[in-house]
Amino acid sequence: MRLSEPPVAPALTHRRRIVSVGLLVAAGLLPPVLGGCSRQPDPLRVELDEGRRLFESRQVIMFDIREHDEHATGVANGARLLPMSQLQQRLGEIPKDPAQPVLIICNTQNRSSKVVEAMKEAGWDNVRYVHGGMSAWAKNGWPMVRPFGLPRS
Repeated sequence: MRLSEPPVAPALTHRRRIVSVGLLVAAGLLPPVLGGCSRQPDPLRVELDEGRRLFESRQVIMFDIREHDEHATGVANGARLLPMSQLQQRLGEIPKDPAQPVLIICNTQNRSSKVVEAMKEAGWDNVRYVHGGMSAWAKNGWPMVRPFGLPRS
């Protein structure tokens, strides 16, 4: 007579599968994307500090797509203001030339990441979005100015 193994709880079986997948990824037998253990970097994304460096060294043009009331909280000096509500009518203002890199920034990166994805699909190869956006910029205490023509609060 053969003894059967005691039943294994479903949660324990699931944990074993996760560990097994993780080991396969670590051994190079499964790509990280399939293993779910790490994410591929987003080629459309620029980290906040790198975006600031590129912008302040004038290597890129930066478009701030927040709305006017958001601009009133302050903008990066020299950023071009292009509210998302006007984007469709003013899209021609954003260069398509691959020699002219463009960064799109919003408050976090929710709107800008979606805008950049749509622009890529429409043929822009020179655009990326700034991860963290102007809320992180302000949180870091980096320089901001009041847009020209806005009244003081």
